[in-house]
Amino acid sequence: MIVMETLEEIKRDILNCKKCPLHLTKKNYVPGSGSGSAGVVFIGEAPGREEDLKGEPFVGSAGKLLTEMLSSIGLTRDEVFICNVLKCRPPNNRDPLPEEVEACGKFLIRQLNTIKPELIVCLGRHSASFIFDLFGLQFSSITKLCGKVFEVEEWGKKVKILPLYHPAAVLYRPQLREEYERHFRLIGELCGKGRKQKTLFDF
Repeated sequence: MIVMETLEEIKRDILNCKKCPLHLTKKNYVPGSGSGSAGVVFIGEAPGREEDLKGEPFVGSAGKLLTEMLSSIGLTRDEVFICNVLKCRPPNNRDPLPEEVEACGKFLIRQLNTIKPELIVCLGRHSASFIFDLFGLQFSSITKLCGKVFEVEEWGKKVKILPLYHPAAVLYRPQLREEYERHFRLIGELCGKGRKQKTLFDF
């Protein structure tokens, strides 16, 4: 008999994790936040300074942009699940190391298996690379794949995967803003919040 675990149980394991040295330098674990019944999951690469201080994902300037983009398509943070591949902040916001992704990625896989989302939005190249590898897709670069919808079979249903730029990249390069808004309108359409009003989600 398969026993399904809850996000709260996974969170408890994350808060006790010592699988890699990041637990020695972090201030707070950042398990993720939002609705476990969400049809959509947003995945970043790792917590930053503000996230490390508060123990919540995407609460800094990039998080404010993400919240704004969600609001523009009629979604709130409470309606979706937001997390990162890594659950601890790498020192000085450096890129995640392979061994850190290997250790922490198992928590993300457990979270996805619990939520069973209809749509996975990858925010940035590290997130997209991890998710593409997980589902057997070929990752090239976030620039080439950004805004393209991929579909896989998982959890007995079709699951859509959408790679996007990390919101921090849009803040750094404001010329990407218009494209980013267009991609979020696509998310709105995919989850029934856009003009098509055809929902993927069967709640």
